[in-house]
Amino acid sequence: MQRKPGRRGNQVLHISMDRIVRNPKYKRLVRNRAILGGSLSVLTLIIYLGFIGLIAYKPDFLATPIGDNVTTVGILVGLFVILSAFVLVAIYVMRANTAYDRLNREIIKEAAE
Repeated sequence: MQRKPGRRGNQVLHISMDRIVRNPKYKRLVRNRAILGGSLSVLTLIIYLGFIGLIAYKPDFLATPIGDNVTTVGILVGLFVILSAFVLVAIYVMRANTAYDRLNREIIKEAAE
């Protein structure tokens, strides 16, 4: 059984990696992180590949002026691509900083007992 030192205040903790890996909460954490990370990655890929596909196969659509010829559809779609990346990262960070961090602390606490 491997033990890994950790710290809690001035107290040194010895955390068993075996206990962590066998913990159902750890398995749930790994599964949920993989599902969310994979889903957001696939969504990002679809958005980027969709944009590249529009550039390749519908350049006239992207060149369509909007309003008084100030901007085009392509500019708005490009802004959507960039903003969607920020939104998807924010979704992951919010989830990681709330549910995943809380679950991680619970797992470490249980393994240290």
